[in-house]
Amino acid sequence: MQLRALETLNRPSVADAVFDALHQQILSLDLPPGAKISEVDVAKAMGVSRQPVRDAFYRLSKLGFLTIRPQRATCVSVISESAVLQAQFIRTAIEAETVRIACLKLTPADHAALEAILDGQRQAILDKRPLEFQALDDQFHREICVRAGHGHAWEIIRENKAHMDRVRYLSLAFASNEAFEDHVRVMDAIRARNPDEAVPGMRTHLARIRKQIIRIRAEHMQFFAQEAVDD
Repeated sequence: MQLRALETLNRPSVADAVFDALHQQILSLDLPPGAKISEVDVAKAMGVSRQPVRDAFYRLSKLGFLTIRPQRATCVSVISESAVLQAQFIRTAIEAETVRIACLKLTPADHAALEAILDGQRQAILDKRPLEFQALDDQFHREICVRAGHGHAWEIIRENKAHMDRVRYLSLAFASNEAFEDHVRVMDAIRARNPDEAVPGMRTHLARIRKQIIRIRAEHMQFFAQEAVDD
């Protein structure tokens, strides 16, 4: 059986652009938790058809950023504290192991690539660009997974951390320097091939959100779901 080659399609790239724009606006809280959005309005504002918007909405809903209810308004999901703590648990379990492996496997070239990311974070702090800082934060953690030979682990993390991302963004107003210093300590341990320092360093870094969320929820109660949360 012969299969015809697909014609070049533009829709996936348009859908990606719509997804990226909405994702950034949700993450930066330009589209705050609880905000109502519609395919029609987004398509009109972005000058695209409804299909790429529909595709982007679906992807955002799968990541936990949108709540799509048939025959009712689509809303930006409110932040679930229990989901934040669940994501933190998943990340800690996975990244404690990947950073241990990274200490043993990474090469000087890998170290240099991670150092370049930290240089970018340092500059993002100086320039007060929190979205760039957070993107580089994700890149640092992802590269540790990938270079340790476990890129699939980052995909699991990515699928579970939507609520965590917005809390992390809100924390940068008071905790970006602390997050950066954590990264530097983890990097020092990786370079020294010292898992006994890297693993607890990663655990401490990822655990900080448990205290940060208390402050953030007190300051932004309207962004959070009403729920009972187990410690």
